[in-house]
Amino acid sequence: MTARVTRDDVVAFRLAAHGLAARAPAGDLAVVAGRCGVQDSPPGSALLALHARAEGVTREGVDAALGEERSLLRTWAMRGAPCVVPTADAAAFTAGVLPPAEEARRHLLLGVGPSLDRLGLSLTDAVDLTRAELRGVLAGRRLAIGELGAELAARIAPGLPSARRAVWEAEGPYAAGQPLGEGVVHFCLRVLTLEGVLCFAPRDGNQAPFVLVDEWLGHPLPEVDPAAARADLLRRYLHCYGPTTRAAFATWAGVRAGDVGPWWDEVADELAPVEVAPAAGGRASRGWLLADDVDALASAAMPTGVRLLPPRDPYTQLRDRATIVAKEHHRAVWAPVGDPGTVLVDGEVAGTWRPRAKGSRLTLAVTTFGRLPDRATALLNDEAVQVAALRGSSTVDVELTTA
Repeated sequence: MTARVTRDDVVAFRLAAHGLAARAPAGDLAVVAGRCGVQDSPPGSALLALHARAEGVTREGVDAALGEERSLLRTWAMRGAPCVVPTADAAAFTAGVLPPAEEARRHLLLGVGPSLDRLGLSLTDAVDLTRAELRGVLAGRRLAIGELGAELAARIAPGLPSARRAVWEAEGPYAAGQPLGEGVVHFCLRVLTLEGVLCFAPRDGNQAPFVLVDEWLGHPLPEVDPAAARADLLRRYLHCYGPTTRAAFATWAGVRAGDVGPWWDEVADELAPVEVAPAAGGRASRGWLLADDVDALASAAMPTGVRLLPPRDPYTQLRDRATIVAKEHHRAVWAPVGDPGTVLVDGEVAGTWRPRAKGSRLTLAVTTFGRLPDRATALLNDEAVQVAALRGSSTVDVELTTA
């Protein structure tokens, strides 16, 4: 039987699933990050996304969770983006992202295929070559990708047949002056990160250095069944972004729609069809939801309050954009270059914001899609003060304009 709901039902359900209806108690950072992972690009986005979902978030507390406590892990995950995830649930966001088939992995790593073909190597072979040299380069060290890739490529080259080595050491298509083999190693490092071999250490200025996971944590990540990890990832996605489609999940994860079978097939018997009533002048849409979530979807209520979401917040990473933002505002919210943050007022995306820092003063340029009620403006100012503190500013000004 197909459940029938409205657009408001879907928005309210997703906001609750994302933790944006009410902030979680202080200290629940792992729970918050574990809903669907928290992208941390541009740098600092994860801190603001966690603040929007939990009480008492501080930069020091998040740094401690990523550093001394190791309860959070920063790793490459969905879409090849750096994300903050719970260490205990890391498998869902690493092994759970990696397709099982060689061809699907090539599509995950857009751009690597032609170079592998020139080398006469499979992706599996290239990853194995990189893995064999990795510990000898990285053990006891923290290296950013440029230095790590260069050292690995140089160690791999002597063991290649002469013709293949010539291609490996020739300039490649990825960056001026960069050998092709070094560029291929960069792609292989992404696979090794998803295999749980590598992760990111805390940032060092503008650098995001890699470390070996077993050295960073003091132990390797637990071995997992890749199929179970993929199912876990899809369940988290469905809970946060449902009702949804196979194609929408593929885009969110960073794979091709035709490659999602190894995820979807694992949970197909847990899904229920949902029809979303059309907006004025539109058409009804259909999607899938975890059957256990159907009642919560039908009974969800829109929240109140204001949140300042960072660029590329998990909530705005959905693919059915018209569900949360009117089409005329899409270019403002999902700008072609330099995504802004978004302003959430009583459950609706009501505008965008951009920061501008000068010394210890932060200015937030807020552009709303309509006039805000006085109550919302006061709450917005309160949120701005907290965002400024998280960004290390002592004072904040809000420049409020209406589009």
